[in-house]
Amino acid sequence: MKSVGRRIRGTVRAFGLVGVSSVALAATPTNPGGASVRATAVATATARSGGLIGDSLLGRSGKLRFRFLLPARPLDISTLERLFGDSVTRPPGVYAVRDSAMSKPFSFISLVPFSTKAGGLLGGYRVGFWPAEKRVRTGAYGNPDGFITVTADNQDTYVSDHFRLRDFLSHDQLDVWPKYLVLREELIDKLELVIDELERGGVAVSHLAVMSGFRTPEYNAKGVGRRGGRAKDSRHQFGDAADVFVDNDGDGRMDDINHDGRVDTRDVRVIIGAVERVEARHPDLVGGAGLYRATRAHGPFAHVDVRGTRARWGRG
Repeated sequence: MKSVGRRIRGTVRAFGLVGVSSVALAATPTNPGGASVRATAVATATARSGGLIGDSLLGRSGKLRFRFLLPARPLDISTLERLFGDSVTRPPGVYAVRDSAMSKPFSFISLVPFSTKAGGLLGGYRVGFWPAEKRVRTGAYGNPDGFITVTADNQDTYVSDHFRLRDFLSHDQLDVWPKYLVLREELIDKLELVIDELERGGVAVSHLAVMSGFRTPEYNAKGVGRRGGRAKDSRHQFGDAADVFVDNDGDGRMDDINHDGRVDTRDVRVIIGAVERVEARHPDLVGGAGLYRATRAHGPFAHVDVRGTRARWGRG
């Protein structure tokens, strides 16, 4: 373990990693089968490669607790292979690294490639077909890079200070494991910035509840065509959208965050206002913001996404 620890620290220095101070020697793989601890060291080394948010491993919010290993991010493969062998980045999974300066572990996630999907299935988990597979749209509606394998054991992995993997799982096939999740780092960073902005405005937020995060295309299709239902090309299928509300008291409904004695869309507007201010400060996180009224099934909530273009809808 000491030699692995030295390799981690040496690789961190070699790659100019920002945001991780002293990586503990005990790096814990949380994927089934326990792939080599060396994969964690490689993840640490590669996390500072291209395509990250801002200047820090922890995102613009400073509260991210995960990063992906993606083929699109340039890696110094020869250096990695010399240090750790030629198979270190292959096993998909979630790898947690404890850092002495962090209250929560930091995780590196190696994705299951999209090409692994067989028809509408990933193993025994039904996902359906993305719009691009049906040649519906391209560009921002292209297929995801891959999938996070979520197990009963790793579902509580923190992806940021306030959110865990399980918060974003599709709400069907409850008894099927493993599940598969599409998620974008930018979405989590934006949600943390929204929490910061709310608190800056005097709204205490101990729990920003995610009513709906990722939806498999199969699950999303069940709500298409209904009044007030889901869009066929919903951003939720791409892991960059979440329907959220402040729920500090844990009753499953929006709190009265504007303190007018009522819970309604005026409270949602407080969240949308925070989204506007976050996007003004961070134009690269621009996206959609939608306001939704309460129904018999749920309270009012806000839709937030990072689609890359500004979109607004809904009236209170």
